[in-house]
Formats: sequence, C-alpha cells, structure tokens
Amino acid sequence: MYYLFLANGFEITEAMAPLDVMRRAGLDVKTVGVTGASVQSSNGVCVQSDVAIDDVSFDDVDGAILPGGMPGTLNLKKNGKVIECVKRCYENGKLVASICAAPSIFGEMGLLVDRRATCFPGFEKALDGAIHTGAHVETDGNVITSKGAGCAIEFGHAIVSYALGKTNADKVLSDMQCF
Repeated sequence: MYYLFLANGFEITEAMAPLDVMRRAGLDVKTVGVTGASVQSSNGVCVQSDVAIDDVSFDDVDGAILPGGMPGTLNLKKNGKVIECVKRCYENGKLVASICAAPSIFGEMGLLVDRRATCFPGFEKALDGAIHTGAHVETDGNVITSKGAGCAIEFGHAIVSYALGKTNADKVLSDMQCF
C-alpha cells in the first residue's frame, strides 16, 4: 500500500495529479488525512481523504508520498506519524517521494545525503547533503523528489516507473495523451 499524506495547506495539483497517475496504473494507494478526514488545500479546495492518519497501520506500507504546498509541508513535518512512516520506508528500502517544498522534510531528516534531489526554488538549503540538480524530477534509489506543481504528472510517472517499471508508466501517460 502506498500512502499519500494530505495535511491542511497541501498543493492540490501536487497531490491529485500523481494520485491519478498511480491509480490509473493500478497501484494500491490511499490518501491519508493528517489533519483530519477532510483536508483543505492551499487554495481552499476541500478533499475527503481515504483514511485518517489515526486509523492507519503502517505494517503494509510500500511507500510514502508527500505533496508540497504551504502550510501543508509544515503541517506534514509537525506530524510524528508522517515522519515515522517516511523513516520506516526509507530504512526498509521502500519508496519515499516528495514534491515542491516537501523534499525539505527529507533533507532535514538526513535522507538526501549524497543523493540527487530537486525541490521548489528557495528550498535548496534545506536539502542537507543532497546533490541539488534543479531537474523537474529526480529518482535516486528509493528516493524521488520533484520541483513543483507543473511537474506533478512527471512526478506521478516517476513513482509508477519505480513501482511497475518505465514501460508501464509510459503506457499510462500515453493513454492520458501526455505524449
């Protein structure tokens, strides 16, 4: 099970576009409401999560995905269960993926040392020890980072490529008329 964490103030495109790509590919993914079952995006769109964080056991986790946005990133960073899930995934070679400002969480956790990474401009200093590339999306082992909302479909593609292979990910984007 892949968990996509939603906290109040998340960037809607950075959550919903990758979620759509992942579900089209057939990945088992659930949205997890960090600040309650109903979560409000940074631009005021309310989303009903699949499950509230207090109702989730991370025993079956295959990956943790963090959208950016403000103050969504700060709300994710403050939640111990989110940090615990990311840490568990990272330490067990499972996927950890973040976009926009959220890679700063990985940097502050020490997960990006000597790894290629990217983020929204202005958050580079929080990527402690990373090799910042400025690319739209970076995949380095089990860590995927992305630059921002305009890269959200590419971010979803990278997640599906990691989970199911590039051919399957390319098929999903081709069916979506991305190329």
